[in-house]
Amino acid sequence: MSKENVEKALKLATETNYLVIGENILDCVPGIFKQQFPGKKGVIIADPNTYRAAGEKVHEVLKEQGLEGADPFIIKDKDLLADYRYVTRIVERLKPMDAIAIAVGAGVINDLTKRANYELGRKYMCVATAASMDGYTAYASSITKDGAKISMACPAPYAVVADIAVMSKAPSRLTASGYSDLYAKIIAGADWIIADALGIESIDETSWHIVQDGLPSALNDPEGARAGKPQAIEALTEGLMLGGFAIQSLRSSRPASGSEHQFSHLWDMEHHTFRGEMAKRFGLYPNQDEQAPSHGFKVGIGVLTMTAFYERVFETPVEQMDVKKAVENWLSLEEQIAEVRNTFNGTDIEDFAVEQVTSKYIGREELEKQLNTAKENWPEIKARLQKQVIPYEETKRRLKCVGAPTECEEIGISKERLKASFKKNLMIRSRFTVLDFALRAGYLEQWVEQLFDKNGWLNK
Repeated sequence: MSKENVEKALKLATETNYLVIGENILDCVPGIFKQQFPGKKGVIIADPNTYRAAGEKVHEVLKEQGLEGADPFIIKDKDLLADYRYVTRIVERLKPMDAIAIAVGAGVINDLTKRANYELGRKYMCVATAASMDGYTAYASSITKDGAKISMACPAPYAVVADIAVMSKAPSRLTASGYSDLYAKIIAGADWIIADALGIESIDETSWHIVQDGLPSALNDPEGARAGKPQAIEALTEGLMLGGFAIQSLRSSRPASGSEHQFSHLWDMEHHTFRGEMAKRFGLYPNQDEQAPSHGFKVGIGVLTMTAFYERVFETPVEQMDVKKAVENWLSLEEQIAEVRNTFNGTDIEDFAVEQVTSKYIGREELEKQLNTAKENWPEIKARLQKQVIPYEETKRRLKCVGAPTECEEIGISKERLKASFKKNLMIRSRFTVLDFALRAGYLEQWVEQLFDKNGWLNK
C-alpha cells in the first residue's frame, strides 16, 4: 500500500473531501474541523468505549479551541446495533442544533451517524477508532429496519481522521473483524469476474483497481495486525478506506461485497445471536448477554465457505455443462416466488426476498445465452477466477492467525444451518454472484453437497 493510492482514490471520491491516516493525530482534529467546516462547531456522537478510546480527547481539544457545539451524545445502550431506531434518536438530538456531527467510533456509530445526517441534509466528520470494517468511507449504511438488513442511501463522511495510535490499541477482535471484512474483497472480486464474463454487470476498472491493487500487501501480515503492529494496522486501515472509496465512487457495494457478505446479511435478518464459551473466547459478551457476532466475523465465515465453494467450481468441467438440461430445469418466476414464500413464510424477510428474486429473474432464452457464454469461455473464466481466489487452506491459516473464527460453530452457526443458508442467500439479494451461476447452471445442489459430505472441504 502507499499514500499515493489513497490520494488517488480521494481525488475520485464524490463525497469525502479529506482523509488523513497517521499516528497521534487527534490534536489535529480542531484544525481539520475548522478547515473543512468553516464557521461551524462540532458535537461528538460515540458509545462509551469509543468515547474512552478517542472521543474524550477529541472533546477536550475541540473545547480548547472553542469548537464545542454541544455536550457529546454518548449512546450507552448495551445492545447498541446498527438499527434504524438509533438513527431516529440521533436525528432528534441533532435537529435543534446548528452543529456538525463528529462520529467517534467504528461500524455502528459511523453507519448510524451517516444515515442520520443524510436525513438532516448535513455533512459530518468521522474519527475512526478501529480497523474493523470498510464502511468509514463508503456510500450508504448497512442498517436493520423493519427486520431487514438493507443498504440505506447516505453519503460518506466529508472528512475522516484515522489515528493509527488509537486504532492499534483497539481490541484485537475488532482488528480481526476488519481483516475478515477486507479479505472479503477477494471473493467479491471473483463474483464480479463471473458477472462481467457473462455480460451481467461489467467490471468498473477504476473501482476495481482501487480495491484490488493493494489487497496483497494489506492482507500479508495477519500476525502483525493481531498484535496491533502500527505498520500492519496502517496497511489494513488504508485497504479498508480504499474499499469504502470504491463503493462511494460507484455508488454500489459491488466492489467490496459479494456472496460472502450474503451469509452475514441473512443471519442479521434472522436476528442471529448466541452466547457461551466460544462467545467469551472472542470477547464479544463481557456481560454474558446474548448478542450478535460482529459483521466481520460473520463475513469471515462467509469468506471461508465461499472459498471452499469456488474450489468445487474449479474441480468441475463446466465446459461440458448440459445447457439444454439446465434450461429445461429452470423454474418460472412464479415457481421461484413460491419457493421464497415457502422458505420465509411468516417472517419479516418474506416480501423483501420476493422483491430481490423478482428483480434478478431471467427467462429461459436469456438463461441459455448466459450458460452458453460460460460454457464456451470457461477456460478463460476459470483462469481469471483462479488468479483471484486465494486457496482455502491459506485463507483459513491467515484468518486463524489474525484471531478470527474459522469454524461456523465459533459464531453459533451449526453446519446444518450453514448448509441451509446457501439457498436462502440466493433469495435475499438481487446481486449476481457465483451462487446464482451455480443455480442457473444446475450445479448448486451438487457443489453444496460436496462441501458438506464427510470428505468435504468444510469437514476437514
